[in-house]
Amino acid sequence: MPVEPLSRTEIEARLAELPGWTLAGDRLTRAYRLDSHVAAAAMTVHIARVQDELDHHSDLTLGYNTVSLSVHTHSAGGAVTAKDLELARRVEDLASAHGAH
Repeated sequence: MPVEPLSRTEIEARLAELPGWTLAGDRLTRAYRLDSHVAAAAMTVHIARVQDELDHHSDLTLGYNTVSLSVHTHSAGGAVTAKDLELARRVEDLASAHGAH
């Protein structure tokens, strides 16, 4: 079943429920800061598990004490879809358990 791109208005309305997430061009993005490199690495592994569970993978970058995501849906021509917002919501839900801000 194809995934439909969301309108900019719908994306912006749903981003209001996801603090720190922004629309940058054709992608949703968010960066988190953590207390240590090990904490950031642990969060990255947790995000990778969620991505596998959803079968939806973002660009995921591990820095010294940061984790950054950039997500869009390749099968929708690189547009933002409901799948991207679901991934963002799931990541946001797990971030506090890792002490991310």
